[in-house]
Amino acid sequence: MSQDLDELFSKNRDWAAAQEKRQPGFFTRLLGQQTPQYLWIGCADSRVPANELVGLLPGELFVHRNVANLVVHTDLNALSVIQFAVDGLKVQHIIVVGHSQCGGVKAALAGARLGLVDNWLRHVQDVRDQHAALLEQIPEALRVDALVELNVLEQARNVCHTTVVKDAWARGQSVVVHGWVYGLHNGLLQDLRITAGGPEDVMPAYKKGLERVARRYLAEV
Repeated sequence: MSQDLDELFSKNRDWAAAQEKRQPGFFTRLLGQQTPQYLWIGCADSRVPANELVGLLPGELFVHRNVANLVVHTDLNALSVIQFAVDGLKVQHIIVVGHSQCGGVKAALAGARLGLVDNWLRHVQDVRDQHAALLEQIPEALRVDALVELNVLEQARNVCHTTVVKDAWARGQSVVVHGWVYGLHNGLLQDLRITAGGPEDVMPAYKKGLERVARRYLAEV
């Protein structure tokens, strides 16, 4: 591999040429295509390519990614993305997406020390501690994926509690929040059924989501 990463520029040229050959005028149309209906909040894991998973083109899906797909109320980066998506782009759906065997969730569950990221993963540990009684009942081999799902439920609820989403709902704007999980082992998305289109939906959807996670994983005991 060269120091200047020439191979990546070469692959980029090949990709651009292939795109234009397959769809003439693709990049010209793309200039005016920033009208997504969806905001995807996912993990930074390189194995989870958001657009490809749902078969959408660039411009059709607005994406924010960080380690363990967290929505922290003091994270101005995530909050700015949510505000631009809701207020500027007028997205209609915000989807929090975790994935199976997430390394960040695995580290948080085990209390592993990795460095600076430990401070970020403290938020996942808070989810772990909040649901400790349930996690203790789940077979150890399944606990990482159970915590992945619990973390998605908590982060989806956090999205609902942001001032941006609450203000949008208050003025009657259509914004629906979802929580999904992507399976690295099979390439499929799973809807955790925490779906909220207004403040009155949040707690009922959250509670039903928790019940489904508990029922699914305790069935393995």
